[in-house]
Amino acid sequence: MKMKTSITLSREALAGIDRLAGRKYSRSAIIERAVRRYLEEQKRAQIYEHDLRILNEAADRLNAEMEDVLKDQALDF
Repeated sequence: MKMKTSITLSREALAGIDRLAGRKYSRSAIIERAVRRYLEEQKRAQIYEHDLRILNEAADRLNAEMEDVLKDQALDF
């Protein structure tokens, strides 16, 4: 369901929206498309940050384990 809202934009932003819209799309369609893309990007960024945090936590532990393994192997020579 669509809901009506009011926003204030600069003349330059409106001019850019109008150029993109042309005769094929409405301002609302262009703005909704842009907002949806922005929201998707933000969601992806949050997932990326979460995954990166997990990887970094695991990396510290795994690097420490690898150092132990390499030390043991170095002593065998």
